[in-house]
Amino acid sequence: MASTVVGTLPADLDPPRLLSIAADLLDEITPRFVEGLGAPSAVDKGGNDFATELDLELERLLSARLSDATGIAVHGEEYGGPDVTSGTVWVVDPIDGTANYSAGLPLAGTLVALLHDGAPVLGLTWLPLFDRRYAAFVDGPVVCNGEELPPLRTTRLEDSMIAFGAFNVDSRGRYPGQWRVDILGQLSRRVSRLRLLGSTGIDMALCAAGNIGGAVCFGHHAWDNAAGAALVLAAGGEVTDLAGAPWTVSSPSMLVGAPGVHAELASIIAEVGPPEGRS
Repeated sequence: MASTVVGTLPADLDPPRLLSIAADLLDEITPRFVEGLGAPSAVDKGGNDFATELDLELERLLSARLSDATGIAVHGEEYGGPDVTSGTVWVVDPIDGTANYSAGLPLAGTLVALLHDGAPVLGLTWLPLFDRRYAAFVDGPVVCNGEELPPLRTTRLEDSMIAFGAFNVDSRGRYPGQWRVDILGQLSRRVSRLRLLGSTGIDMALCAAGNIGGAVCFGHHAWDNAAGAALVLAAGGEVTDLAGAPWTVSSPSMLVGAPGVHAELASIIAEVGPPEGRS
């Protein structure tokens, strides 16, 4: 399995300082995030996707402060920004798991990643409703609430929980719903437990922490995937797209897992076959 490329910052930038600044800013917005739980939909983004007014507020605040404090431009889910495939750029998702958050479910958080030439350098996943704050450089270790987590150990799919991305059997696009269902069916025969949590950021953070063995993500957005990719790499896990190619910010999907588990997940997806032609 090919290895994911990691980012190396230019010599004039200071990664520990950048990580500390991002963590402090996430702490600053945490009270607002907590008090806003249950915020209603305010912006229809199409395809059953939406944003709340708090998504917009938190992204404006976090992006402005990150840019001012570090001199590095920010690309956010709601307002966009510079190209994420070249140069050094922050990527921000103010509320990952917006549908959960708007419904009052605590399965949501804020994601921040730093990319250089499209490769992850560091990632932060703040889950204030669970009092969990994950941060790491891609070369590790993962730190949760100030304490270093042990690296991921090699394990088996049959002993693992696996998080699975959203699907609708009638959906079309790059990964049709029936293809997703076929993968889910095969996984159900071999995995200990399956979980659909509704938040890519949570899926990836839990994998990096060793709470679950891996995660299948059908989405491609940088703001959803980059922070989690950094965390899983830092933990010693494997990160590719669903076809097994090295993950970059331009990848169409993401597959993460602990050593051993990732290879089994990739094998199941390969056995199901390509998504083209599924109805």
